[in-house]
Amino acid sequence: MISILRRPLAALSAVTLSLALLAGCAGPQITDYAAEKPVLDMRQYFNGTLDAYGVFTDRSGKVVKRFTVVMKCTWQGPPGAETGVLDEDFTYSDGTKSRRVWTLKRQPDGRYTGTADDVVGEASGQEKGNAFRWGYTLQLPVDGRIVEVQFDDWMYLMDDKVMLNKAEMSKFGFKLGEVTLSFVKR
Repeated sequence: MISILRRPLAALSAVTLSLALLAGCAGPQITDYAAEKPVLDMRQYFNGTLDAYGVFTDRSGKVVKRFTVVMKCTWQGPPGAETGVLDEDFTYSDGTKSRRVWTLKRQPDGRYTGTADDVVGEASGQEKGNAFRWGYTLQLPVDGRIVEVQFDDWMYLMDDKVMLNKAEMSKFGFKLGEVTLSFVKR
């Protein structure tokens, strides 16, 4: 009897693993945008003051929270190994405010790493063409406790003033919602 149950369970496990692997390969890759214009240079775009307008939607697509951000951005260091500071002041639709200060480091191969007080470990990203993909784990306050969620964050440069940002939030591989944001450079 136990061997009869093991076969369907093993088959189900194999199918589940195969689907998970297939889903992981199905998404866009940063190299898909290598030929897109205008070409994004993070150090150039995130330099000076930017305004951003965004929404957080839950997994059903309902807008749960609206927010604005004022970002003050600076870069220092030798070419090819610059360090950037992105100081973000958030104001939410419910009147609450928060602040996140990112420290970004450009790597010699053009990739970026970043840290912030509410980011677990180090974020990593890469720019190609007009796009930047950024992955990190963020500590979010939810109902009086801190929850760690993963962000798959994509930015697309539209022109020298506007960038669109779409980030998917997940926990244990399950989508929790999305953040959609537009940046406008002053």
